[in-house]
Amino acid sequence: MTPLDATAATATSPSTGESPAPRPRPRGRLPGDPTPEQRLARIVRVDHAGEYGAKRIYEGQLSVMGRGRHAKTLRHMADQELEHLQYFEKQLVARQVRPTVLQPLWHVAGFLLGAGTAVMGERAAMACTVAVEQVIDGHYEAQLKHLGPDEEELKTSILKFQAEEVEHRDIGLLNGAEQAPAYPVLSAAIKAGTKAVIWVAERV
Repeated sequence: MTPLDATAATATSPSTGESPAPRPRPRGRLPGDPTPEQRLARIVRVDHAGEYGAKRIYEGQLSVMGRGRHAKTLRHMADQELEHLQYFEKQLVARQVRPTVLQPLWHVAGFLLGAGTAVMGERAAMACTVAVEQVIDGHYEAQLKHLGPDEEELKTSILKFQAEEVEHRDIGLLNGAEQAPAYPVLSAAIKAGTKAVIWVAERV
């Protein structure tokens, strides 16, 4: 048998003489997609980073508006964000997932975003809340699709947090967010920044 014959023999089925069907690629994943374990680590890491950033945004807003008519509302939302953050801090430890290395940047950037929009006015501060929470609502919704019955506790917690983020969005809308100066531009800029932060925090 020549080398060519040998190659042909290994490429055909011994019973039918036909070439075997190509091995199917696992459904649901493409080359380069994260494994389920990597995806779960990303979920915990980015959610921790996001809640940390949200906490700092409200701290920045309270530094400017802490004595104003919205102070009680801002503290209510800040307290909920702190609860979310504490939950994901525990998840990091329990699952041995490292936080994003850019957390010091979120510490500063979150505070500046909160304080900066508050300086622009109450409606701008509320516009910031609406923009951020709209992105987070969609972000949590996408995550829930990847969580199976083996992660029911995490899924339940994310559903609770998502509902509270939607509550924050609605509070912002009820308090004049859409009447903020240059609302479409301000909202689009904050949304773009939030989406960029999410993408980076998942990976770094």
